[in-house]
Amino acid sequence: MRLNTLTWGTGPRTAVLLHGMLGSATQYHQLGPALADRGYRAIALDFPGHGDSPPAPGATMDLLVASVLESVDHRPTLALGHSLGAVVLSHALPQLRPARAVYVDVPLLNSPHDPPVDHHERLTTARATRTEPRLRATHPSWSAEDCRVEAEAAAKFDVETAVALERSYTGHAAERPTIPSMLIRADPSRYVSAERAQELERMGFCVRSVRGAGHCVWYGYLDDFMEVLEA
Repeated sequence: MRLNTLTWGTGPRTAVLLHGMLGSATQYHQLGPALADRGYRAIALDFPGHGDSPPAPGATMDLLVASVLESVDHRPTLALGHSLGAVVLSHALPQLRPARAVYVDVPLLNSPHDPPVDHHERLTTARATRTEPRLRATHPSWSAEDCRVEAEAAAKFDVETAVALERSYTGHAAERPTIPSMLIRADPSRYVSAERAQELERMGFCVRSVRGAGHCVWYGYLDDFMEVLEA
């Protein structure tokens, strides 16, 4: 499946940007231009059932990986994935073959879900609550545009695609990286504990934190995020 993409910049280096669950390529509306200013052609993708890509009621992790590989050139200079996008990146890495990989606020553990839940109810509720007024109230550090694009992405989100993906996914634990790899976490993080951060560092990941940021780490903290990324 060929995916919808957004592109910023025309630089000689390529950055592939993969969004999280309920998101879309538009979540990189600030990060994409920031990378373009630094000489990248930044390409963000909409996963199946997200943004302007078609739904996929039988979605699997293999489908998401194949769709990414079909939609972007291989061997980018940088591949960056947030949350679900980071998990997809970890699976796509052998074929995508980026020079560097960045994972954002994801523990990279072999435990895809908490105890059994009703995926449909949880995702439907999550979609319904991601409105602009609620996002403004719950994320005061986000800009008006951050809230707008997240609410728009939630409105376009296909629950059935995500349910199929979650039900079919069996997990994937991080392995010792074979290319320069960084994990950027919120601090504090709901998803990457300090203990897990230390484990990943011992495995060979460069782990950095952005103090005060939330799960979408660059929202409201773009300068801090870029400083960590560039370092």
